[in-house]
Amino acid sequence: MEHTVENKNDFTRDWVSSSRFLFYIKLACILAFVLGGCYKLYEHRYKGAPKVAVPESSLYEPKYK
Repeated sequence: MEHTVENKNDFTRDWVSSSRFLFYIKLACILAFVLGGCYKLYEHRYKGAPKVAVPESSLYEPKYK
């Protein structure tokens, strides 16, 4: 006869607590993915048009010498 001790905290035995645990793990992964994506979008946001030197002859109303 084997002497084994039943582990009440075993992950594979308790279906309800294990599914709750996996749900929270999935929720944390999705939240981390969304926050990481938002941060990357913020980091690479449009910062405005750069100041470019435009020749006066190519303006809407050109100025000639």
